[in-house]
Amino acid sequence: MAMLIDGVPDEQVSALDRGLAYGDGVYRTLQLVGGRPRLWRWQWQRLAEDCARLALPLPDERLVLAELAQAAVGLERAVAKIVLTRGVGRRGYAMPADAVPTRIVSASPWTGYPAELAEQGVTVRRCELRLGLQPRLAGIKHLNRLENVLARSEWSDPTIHEGLLLDSEGYLVEGTMSNLFLLRGGELATPLLDRSGVAGALRAWVLDNAPALGLAVREARLTLADLDAAEAVFLCNSLIGIWPVVRLGERTWPIPHALRALAAQLAAAA
Repeated sequence: MAMLIDGVPDEQVSALDRGLAYGDGVYRTLQLVGGRPRLWRWQWQRLAEDCARLALPLPDERLVLAELAQAAVGLERAVAKIVLTRGVGRRGYAMPADAVPTRIVSASPWTGYPAELAEQGVTVRRCELRLGLQPRLAGIKHLNRLENVLARSEWSDPTIHEGLLLDSEGYLVEGTMSNLFLLRGGELATPLLDRSGVAGALRAWVLDNAPALGLAVREARLTLADLDAAEAVFLCNSLIGIWPVVRLGERTWPIPHALRALAAQLAAAA
């Protein structure tokens, strides 16, 4: 793995960094091909929006792109991560007015996921953990991800590929590492992320691009009954791409042509 901290090759940050102490920061994980990030428009848009909501300074876009390319030298395909924290601060929760943000950019060789997961679909489970409701943080990919860590610790069965998360009121939110879409009657519905969850870059891409395939899209409060009534289900994130869900317990779903077409459209996207 190659890592740059504030533009300098390094692997260490201060123990006083607020990202470490409080999770005071945001991050994005993305694919690099030939040193160039895939779906950058959506990645940068989400990073900018998350920074704005946490009042974190957004670095220059050209600087971040240059550092991604530098970190990926020698790698035709890579997994990259951008982490932005509020930087070193004094003790206490109050945001320091003079804080200097920390910027971490890294890239590692692409290992990917087995192609058959996207082609044949995945099996999922329902997680016992329920996500808390916090509108101020909803949608943000912030550095506090303990709910996801605890949810993912609920299973070790390699035949289960992802866990579905509900909020404390029983509404569907997302997977532990992915966003969720339900297909029914030519419409794609995805959970409304105004109270919990992470709004991923690929989720945004699907919302913007699915209509070109004749699929209506909407964000809504979705229940387990909506899941059961769906004609097809899929999960997505920037590394797995689109995973059709084919089984949850005894419930199974097919992989319709519409999902194949959406996956093909994604594969062709820059």
